[in-house]
Amino acid sequence: MKWAVVGFLILSILHIHFRGKVRLPFGRQLFDHSSFMAPINIFMHMFSRVPSTPYIAVREFPELSVLQENWQVIREEAEHLLALKKIKAAEENNDAGFNSFFKTGWKRFYLKWYDASHPSAERLCPRTHALLQGIPSVKAAMFAELPPGAKLNPHRDPFAGSMRYHLGLATPNDDRCFIDVDGQKYSWRDGEGVIFDETYIHWAINGSDSDRVILFCDVERPMRFGWMQAVNRWLGRTMMTAAASPNESGDQTGLVSKLFRVSHVMGQYRRRYKAWNKTAYKLTKVGLIVGLAALIYYI
Repeated sequence: MKWAVVGFLILSILHIHFRGKVRLPFGRQLFDHSSFMAPINIFMHMFSRVPSTPYIAVREFPELSVLQENWQVIREEAEHLLALKKIKAAEENNDAGFNSFFKTGWKRFYLKWYDASHPSAERLCPRTHALLQGIPSVKAAMFAELPPGAKLNPHRDPFAGSMRYHLGLATPNDDRCFIDVDGQKYSWRDGEGVIFDETYIHWAINGSDSDRVILFCDVERPMRFGWMQAVNRWLGRTMMTAAASPNESGDQTGLVSKLFRVSHVMGQYRRRYKAWNKTAYKLTKVGLIVGLAALIYYI
């Protein structure tokens, strides 16, 4: 039984690693958060009702048309937030999902995050908030800013229960500002939407001289069977709500994001240890893996 569990875990990680044309180095993949979610994601991919391709036609999600029809209304509220400097990085290292993005200037303002409460969104963006509340399949949404020169490094998102929707609001309308999903580039344009599978390796860069602001949404992945859709919905409510991060005081902070503040402090010591002696760091890393494998075997 133990070997069956270990075998399934290895199979799941290999499935994630070899999915698509672009891959992370295998050593990095082993420790990537997507590997810890691999046993769940293999089922998400297996029962998915949408094609296993990096990009999905927007027409596959007709409920999103109301967002595209109202993109100028949404842009007006986003630009109002920009003027108020409300689209910003997390101030207290309490954004577990997107903390690494802040390093190059990426910023966000949450409009919706699964079952978490964000009163600031309803107060500051009432029209956009109302539009999003009217689309149950949109589980999470935010305004996302990528300033000139900013880059998001190659990564894959950990949970395959959703698809990613980007709607261009105030973009450079320039091919130097783009996202690359599994080796295929897309350049944002004002008023245009795109959907992609964020469990493929993707990265983004703004090589233009202008800012880029988009509406960024996680849309529930359609599943082939009702029972699997219910499982997906439950996982989203429990796991993803726990990763909620606030825009300001009064917004909900999930348990995972609260714990991330502790993890962030520990990570600073880890980085110092690595800088002090890379060989010792690697040996410690291998030792922890062997120890974890032994623990799993003897439990």
